[in-house]
Amino acid sequence: MESKFYDMKAISLQGKEIGMDSYKGKVVLIVNTASKCGLTPQYEGLEKLYREYKDRGLVILGFPCNQFGHQEPGTEKEISEGCLVNYGVTFPMFSKIEVNGNNAHPIFKYLKKELKGFPNSNIKWNFTKFLIDRNGKPVKRFAPFVKPEEIRKHIEKLL
Repeated sequence: MESKFYDMKAISLQGKEIGMDSYKGKVVLIVNTASKCGLTPQYEGLEKLYREYKDRGLVILGFPCNQFGHQEPGTEKEISEGCLVNYGVTFPMFSKIEVNGNNAHPIFKYLKKELKGFPNSNIKWNFTKFLIDRNGKPVKRFAPFVKPEEIRKHIEKLL
């Protein structure tokens, strides 16, 4: 059965609509990001994972979100420049979205339904991570404080 994930689309930081079906056959790590958060240095660890595993089929998708402590106040251009200049981010980044509430992006509504959190499925903070297998099936959710390098073994199992 075809995954719902592949039916979804998102707008890149550059304003281009990208279908998630363009990531078919890849292991996908989706992260809600923020550039003014105590966890922002995780960009570095995410980029390291991406560079290490992208040739084996990993893609990391970053979704900036300003819902937690207003820690992503910038424009798409500012977010893009900050990611590149401060952390050398080369993995795909998308335009700013909401992850909770009525205006939550459909991708995050889907991920929260498939991989519930505790005590409810809402995302608690920036840098919540969702791992999706090569068939588009969400397999694991990681709390914001789980560092990218701690996800390595889960990624390797799926590659």
